[in-house]
Amino acid sequence: MTSTDTKDGGEPRYVRLHIELVAEITDEAALKAAALEQVKHDTYMDDDERAQAVEAIELDPSGSLAHFVDPLQLLGEVPGVELAQATWESAHTEFEPENEDWDLYDTGDGAARE
Repeated sequence: MTSTDTKDGGEPRYVRLHIELVAEITDEAALKAAALEQVKHDTYMDDDERAQAVEAIELDPSGSLAHFVDPLQLLGEVPGVELAQATWESAHTEFEPENEDWDLYDTGDGAARE
C-alpha cells in the first residue's frame, strides 16, 4: 500500500512517520542543567511527573535529551496536518560512522533511498 492508497478508496487520514536521530552529547553538564530547567518550567507536568523526570535526568543524560523533543514544533506549522499522537524515547547507542551498518540511506531491503 502506498501513502495514497487506502482500504476504502478514500483519502488517507493517518500517516506514521518514523524518524531516527543520533545525537552526540558534547557537554553533559550543560544538557542536564538545561533539562532540569525545562522540567522546572513545564506547566503540563504534575508534581509526581516532575519528580520522576528529575530523577531520570539525574540518572542518565540520554533522558535529558528527551525533554527537548517536541513533535508539535515539527508538525505545528504544516498546513492541513494535526498531530494525533506522538511517542518517543531516548537511549544510549554505539555509533560508528565508518561502519556500514550505520548507512542512513539503507532501507533494509538492499535498496538505497534517494
